[in-house]
Amino acid sequence: MDIPKSVLELRTKRDKARLGGGEKRIAEQHEKGKLTARERIDLLVDPDSFEEFDLFVTHQCHDFGMEKTKYPGDGVVTGCATINERVVYVFSQDFTVFGGSLSKTYAEKICKIMDMAIRNGCPVIGLNDSGGARIQEGVDALAGYAEIFYRNVMASGVVPQISAILGPCAGGAVYSPAITDFVIMDKKNSYMFVTGPKVVKTVLNETVTIEDLGGPGIHSSKSGVAQFITENEQETMLLIRKILSYLPSNNLEDPPYFPTSDVVTRACTELDTIIPENPNKPYDILDVIHCLVDENEFLEVARNFAQNIVVGFARLNGYPVGIVANQPKVLAGVLDIDASIKGARFVRFCDAFNIPLIVLEDVPGFLPGTNQEHNGIIRNGAKLLYAFAEATVPKVTVILRKAYGGAYCVMNSRHMRADLVYAWPSAEIAVMGPKGAVEVIFRKEAMESEDPKKVLTEKEEEYRSKFANPMQAAEKGYIDDIIEPSRTRFRLIRALEMLANKKDSIPPRKHGNIPL
Repeated sequence: MDIPKSVLELRTKRDKARLGGGEKRIAEQHEKGKLTARERIDLLVDPDSFEEFDLFVTHQCHDFGMEKTKYPGDGVVTGCATINERVVYVFSQDFTVFGGSLSKTYAEKICKIMDMAIRNGCPVIGLNDSGGARIQEGVDALAGYAEIFYRNVMASGVVPQISAILGPCAGGAVYSPAITDFVIMDKKNSYMFVTGPKVVKTVLNETVTIEDLGGPGIHSSKSGVAQFITENEQETMLLIRKILSYLPSNNLEDPPYFPTSDVVTRACTELDTIIPENPNKPYDILDVIHCLVDENEFLEVARNFAQNIVVGFARLNGYPVGIVANQPKVLAGVLDIDASIKGARFVRFCDAFNIPLIVLEDVPGFLPGTNQEHNGIIRNGAKLLYAFAEATVPKVTVILRKAYGGAYCVMNSRHMRADLVYAWPSAEIAVMGPKGAVEVIFRKEAMESEDPKKVLTEKEEEYRSKFANPMQAAEKGYIDDIIEPSRTRFRLIRALEMLANKKDSIPPRKHGNIPL
């Protein structure tokens, strides 16, 4: 049977539309080491699962000769697909069409799939590679960006949003990824900034490279904008799939369960000796985490930013958990401005998407100094406190060693509505460390004695035996049990099983006023 002419014509139009800006521009994209918009989608989603929308949409601009040049799709590929057989909505910006610049119709395509994602309770994934707003369209392009920003905000905490930066992302375009839950930057070709090097030079007479202004290294370690850096686009797509494997499709679902061969009762015997006898000696909290979780697998989030706190996803007995842990190896694990912000944002994400929280605590306090005080350690430290207090998901804390002062309160203490608080025998729960406490309490007595150093040493040992252990907190009911380190995995899994049907709420309100 002959194929109707109309069908053949449709196929021809489809094939042409799928070429975006044409073979020449596709070749240029490949020469830069970049994939095309559709190649990226094919790499990301399950085979043959992508359903494209608005393939034939074109821009409606008639100024500056734009009416003479139109491309089907208008620079962005949008549609629906599955990842591990779960529905997701995707947009992929096409740099081969007008440099991926955003027009009014381009924005409408993105808004359409975002609206569908919110209605249907599915994640949104944005693959960004754009030169910014299409200047020829003026305010229409700006309006398009604002419509996208609005939907980013409306989707926040409702469906997961993941942004991959695979090329330029500048000007107003940066704010859409910034609102999303996770930003991934490709090491080779990506950059993000509000104003570029030329503007910086003109306004501030400051010379700076694109990399030093807004490259992946800067945004992953200094600004905290990007949570992940990948070596190439293939790794980016695999990472997106991995992140989604820990997340529910929306805020009304539970995170996905994956069967594990790792037994519940596996003893972590190496943890019995991991805490050094010298309380000032560091150890690597990642060694503790990898030992506790299923298959030793931990997806660390924002690895290069605020390294004195570690956050990320893992599984316990097949169920996803979010882990927040102080890192004694970096700045002794103190909380500073960046660590507080990093921790608070992760806690709020987990709470929004029903992911239980495990807190591994070894914190000597907040970082002192004029730099921290002048830049708002009070306001920013309060963000972490606020996040833990507000979270209603199951929350379990294990105090490994130090839990001093206000940092003890902030790190999901019983008083922040932690459901269960365990302590290792090595735990030290006090207002401050023994040495500092003794110097405050007994300074006068020591100075009046014949041997001040001896007095302070004796008092320090007395204070340590009385307070630098978990017994007093256990006697007061502030911790639920003192556990053997090797049994921590088993106790955490049992705790989460007990808390599986937890129901909790906060007082009715429009929203709280977190100290932003």
